[in-house]
Amino acid sequence: MRTASDDLVAALDIGGTKIAGALVDGRGRLLVRARQATPAKEDGATVMGAVAQVLGELLRSAHWPRVRAVGIGSAGPVDASTGTVSPVNVPGWRHFPLVAEVAGLVGGRPVVLVGDGVAMTAAEHWQGAARGRANALCMVVSTGVGGGLVLGGRLHTGPTGNAGHVGHISVDFDGDPCPCGARGCVERIASGPNIARRALDAGWRPGPDGDRSAAAVAAAAEAGDPVALASFARAAQALAAGIAATATLVEIEVAVIGGGVAGAGEVLFAPLRERLRDYATLSFASSVEVLPARLGSDAGLVGAAAAAAGHLGLWEGAAGSRAAGTGPTA
Repeated sequence: MRTASDDLVAALDIGGTKIAGALVDGRGRLLVRARQATPAKEDGATVMGAVAQVLGELLRSAHWPRVRAVGIGSAGPVDASTGTVSPVNVPGWRHFPLVAEVAGLVGGRPVVLVGDGVAMTAAEHWQGAARGRANALCMVVSTGVGGGLVLGGRLHTGPTGNAGHVGHISVDFDGDPCPCGARGCVERIASGPNIARRALDAGWRPGPDGDRSAAAVAAAAEAGDPVALASFARAAQALAAGIAATATLVEIEVAVIGGGVAGAGEVLFAPLRERLRDYATLSFASSVEVLPARLGSDAGLVGAAAAAAGHLGLWEGAAGSRAAGTGPTA
């Protein structure tokens, strides 16, 4: 006899750097993995070809017959109501019909789309640092800055799947232009490439290996380099302002931060917690806790699967990931 524990969800995690796929079970385990680099500078059909290659590897797995749905976590903005995506870092995809394209490859299985920040939130609420918290903001701080919300114990996506997109809150009204079209966004200040850009502009120079990434800036900051420390302090300030605004608006208990930049550890978290005290000053916002994410690089896949399973009622344990406000699936 078949049980719910037999059901798998195929998950896709699509970003500006990589397209990852996995078959995920009801305990959050990744049974099969696939991965391709994102041809982010190419046309939309080429990017979709890379997605199809990842899906093809999953389809060839002996586990595929157990797959009941497909969950997609994509760089945003996304529009779950129409099944389209327009990632800022993938210019070839503008209003791209990703859900319909994927649905055509997976034999009629339902496809659920959420933003990558929402996917990470679903994962951390189901199995990670936000587990057991009724109200949380979870953030991905990496090539970009994404986010998602849990409100009243449920994943809150909004009508188009973008609720909680804290990376595009403006925290510097006359700041640098952001690719989204606004100025001074959290992402423009706190993302990994912008941390590295700011440090280089201020005189930081990479070591003999030539590594110019945010991870290299973090290593320099940990060693006491004042320019590197200042760049991370500025990123922490932007993140603190975004978290405080969210806490003031919807009364979150915890802010969970993951993504590559969070790997800097206390180089980021120490100034972030300090600056948060400057911005989250009202009594109901001042107690918000800041925690590192627990699920690491697998969060996008686990969360895409959890969001799909919760939306369709497949796994009892992922019920909290049922997306409130998500549009129709394909």
